[in-house]
Amino acid sequence: MYAIVKVLVSAVIIGIITEVARRFPAQGGIIAALPIVSLLSIVWLHMQGEPTDMLSKFAFGVVSGLPAAVVMLVIVGLSLQHSLHLVGSLALTLYAQDMIVKHWA
Repeated sequence: MYAIVKVLVSAVIIGIITEVARRFPAQGGIIAALPIVSLLSIVWLHMQGEPTDMLSKFAFGVVSGLPAAVVMLVIVGLSLQHSLHLVGSLALTLYAQDMIVKHWA
């Protein structure tokens, strides 16, 4: 039952954000950039009784993923701005991130 509540609440929040983004793209982007998913995840984990050290590790894990998210969003934004199809933009993002990982590994 708890899993169903988590899914429904999360889906409603995502639905609201996409509706705002459809009507007001810039404001929707700002709202989507908020760490809503991360905060929801921390709340769900806390409500399930996870220890605070695990929540801390999760939060720092999210921070370590931010550079990849920034690279992805910049590439997708620029690609779409230059009329590249969304699928092509995402493929370019995957390629760029693969090159970055290979370079730093």
